[in-house]
Order: sequence, then structure tokens, then C-alpha cells
Amino acid sequence: MHELAITSSLLRIALDKAGEAGATRIGSIKLRIGRLSGYVPEAVELNFRMLAPGTMAEGAALEIQWVPLRCRCKICGREHDATPDDCSCPSCHAADFIITGGREMFIESIEVET
Repeated sequence: MHELAITSSLLRIALDKAGEAGATRIGSIKLRIGRLSGYVPEAVELNFRMLAPGTMAEGAALEIQWVPLRCRCKICGREHDATPDDCSCPSCHAADFIITGGREMFIESIEVET
């Protein structure tokens, strides 16, 4: 259910930024969501469709780009894409790593009409 609160916040940010730009309509919103963020994209999309009517984002396209889990090996320094089940380094096979990406969620861009 946290997707409703986060989607509401994302929509509010988009509407505020569009208003600051003098927009009359939002055509699309591009989101970047990390694989480890815990957000379910279908729930974000459903909530967006529920919240957008009656705003300048009504009918806007919501584009979600998934950000992969990224790790940096503490042994050899290689940065690589990983899965939650296997973050070991593909070069040296060490399982000592730092997560460098995949937790984020942000608006990458907003396309507006003025």
C-alpha cells in the first residue's frame, strides 16, 4: 500500500514542476525505479491512473525504467549488475561487495505542453 503514498508524492512533484514551467498539460512522466526499492510497478501505474484524473496529468504516459542492482566488489573494485540472489563478483568471484545502485526511485523527466 506504500505505492499509493509514493505515487501521490510523485504526482504532486510533477504537477508542481509543470505549474512552475507554465504548463497546461503533462504529456509523460519518466520514472527510474531500482530493483531493490520494493515498489511494484503495476501498483504505481494503477495508483497513477486513479490519482491523475482531474489534474493536468490526466491521460499522461507513465514510463518506468527499472534500474538494475549494481554492486562494487571490495576485493578487485569491479562494478557489475547483479541479482538479489547472486551479488558475487564475476571477475574474482568474491562475495564481499557494496551495493551502488538499485534502491533509487526518482522522476527522471516530465514532458509538458505549454
